[in-house]
Amino acid sequence: MKPVIGVLALQGDIAEHLRALELAGAQPMRVRSVSDLAGVSALVIPGGESTAIMKLLRVFQLVDPIRARIKAGMPVYGSCAGMILLADDLANPAHNQETIGGLHATVRRNAFGRQVDSFEVDLPFEGLDGPPIRTVFIRAPWIEQAAPDVQVLARIPAYDAQGHHLENAAGKIVAARHGNLLVTAFHPEVTNDIRVHQLFVKMVRETT
Repeated sequence: MKPVIGVLALQGDIAEHLRALELAGAQPMRVRSVSDLAGVSALVIPGGESTAIMKLLRVFQLVDPIRARIKAGMPVYGSCAGMILLADDLANPAHNQETIGGLHATVRRNAFGRQVDSFEVDLPFEGLDGPPIRTVFIRAPWIEQAAPDVQVLARIPAYDAQGHHLENAAGKIVAARHGNLLVTAFHPEVTNDIRVHQLFVKMVRETT
């Protein structure tokens, strides 16, 4: 039986995650309300603008229900803005910015620079079979500090896909798992590689 996995459908690249989850063997569902949330076994928080998503979560009264489900063990995958929203702490929060929390880590917003600084890189990713995964970074965060119970899955290498030296970013954590939470700073949903979504579906099957 396919696990029912929700995609938070308030802002961001929703359709791409729905497609990737379906290809990865899940039954995807848009989540916009508390009743929608009650109908899923897991949740994806997509990329987008973290402060805007958080404001909409408040409008739709989803913050506390998502926090409660995380504490109860619901698997959640956050990509880019989703990583920011799942962090317990932010190194450079916007004014009065809050997060959902749950990930024992400090995340830096827009760590790689502005939209024009977007780039692609091939990343070795712990737990994924096959070659390094091609990753797309768009105004992406990184994990500045992680607690000992956070499993690091990927770090930025020294060079990007075009051979440019990533001097200031090399070694930064850009994918991690903490219990029922999975986060990536990049956007796997905009590529044809569904291995990160397959990993999340596997997590969901193992924990639900």
